[in-house]
Amino acid sequence: MGRKLLTEHINVEGIDTFEVYRKHGGYRSVEKAVKTMTPDEVVEEVKKSGLRGRGGAGFPTGLKWSFLAKPEGVPRYLVCNADESEPGTFKDRQLMSKLPHLLIEGMITSSYALGANTSYIYIRGELLYVLRILEKAIAEAYAAGFLGKNILGSGYDLDLYVHPGGGAYICGEETALLESLEGKRGNPRNKPPFPAVQGLYARPTVVNNVESIAAVPVIVNDGGDEYAKIGVGKSTGTKLISACGHLNKPGIYEIELGVPVEEFIYSDEYCGGIWKGRDLKAVVAGGSSVPILPKELILKTAAGENRLMTYESLSDGGFVTGTMLGSGGFIAMDETTCIVRNTWNFSRFYHHESCGQCSPCREGTGWLEKILHRLEHGHGNERDIDVLASVAKQIEGNTICPLGEAAAWPVSAAIRHFRDEFEWHVRYPQEATRPGAVFPGKAVLA
Repeated sequence: MGRKLLTEHINVEGIDTFEVYRKHGGYRSVEKAVKTMTPDEVVEEVKKSGLRGRGGAGFPTGLKWSFLAKPEGVPRYLVCNADESEPGTFKDRQLMSKLPHLLIEGMITSSYALGANTSYIYIRGELLYVLRILEKAIAEAYAAGFLGKNILGSGYDLDLYVHPGGGAYICGEETALLESLEGKRGNPRNKPPFPAVQGLYARPTVVNNVESIAAVPVIVNDGGDEYAKIGVGKSTGTKLISACGHLNKPGIYEIELGVPVEEFIYSDEYCGGIWKGRDLKAVVAGGSSVPILPKELILKTAAGENRLMTYESLSDGGFVTGTMLGSGGFIAMDETTCIVRNTWNFSRFYHHESCGQCSPCREGTGWLEKILHRLEHGHGNERDIDVLASVAKQIEGNTICPLGEAAAWPVSAAIRHFRDEFEWHVRYPQEATRPGAVFPGKAVLA
């Protein structure tokens, strides 16, 4: 396996306590930053590292920080997006529950870089047990002088709070998160203005994912150039992958970006292959919102090159033959998986989680769920498949936030790559809806 930058000490007994974390080099980045570096120098190191947002979008973190408005006398905020709700993604809760001080160290160092004196961790409402772990760790950091007034005698002050959400997936979108943090209904905002100019309480704000912030101490300690040496091209550093589905060894893996997808699935170092000796059918590589790919396109690009676990390689071919790394929610499906049923399941989720603010999403997600339900339960017709594709296309690009795309992309990709299976559900409904039925292949449609 490659280097472990975030999870090297995750199995050390007591690593969730300040004392043990400190003994293993914890909070060195805070000492280095506040005592020997200016805020701009910290930002520059993050820029040089090439770190990209680990929450899904993959936008360069240092560049995002540099957009933060800095009007004189106006407070700035750093908000950690810990509202991990993407189906198939479960890495952030592991970091927070096992290594709470790593996130807190990252929050302090990042807040210093941004000139924020008040910062927040917005955590998914269902993760109350993690909230308690974080609050305990924050209290330890206050007691040790790493939070509060005049941190380590540097003159820098920071207060850090944990705020639970109400269990709404939409609050993973940064502006909906900010609305919720302000005590309002979690509806996404129109942009511009962007949070970097008018965010929390209409003040300049940066919102970053848990994993992104947890990477900052490593970058500050070792230097941005050293971090950038890990990975491939513009995909630098390591990435936490939530591997689940029909795998022999599901779990959370920290990989160096650039590992071949085939190695990640089949190597004993990682997922150990497909369970029960079955064949791989399809993969959703970055959480439920990214396009599904069949086996032949997830292992190799359309040009025949090995597909790598990087932002660039997974997106090679666009949405016609590619997908996205997204949040790293890697869902593997074996040959017995019903693609229609899986797509319906995803659509049920997005219909339920739509905030209802935008008509295309509010109405479109309902249509997607209803038509997929009809197909899966043997009541569909040929026209339904084209209507599905049309509805998905009309949602895409016509909503305030990306939830519309998140609902549309899985449907469009499923039809693009597995249309024959949809047609089988229409032409042979009794066979397709039989419990345990497995699509026999294109030949049955000839």
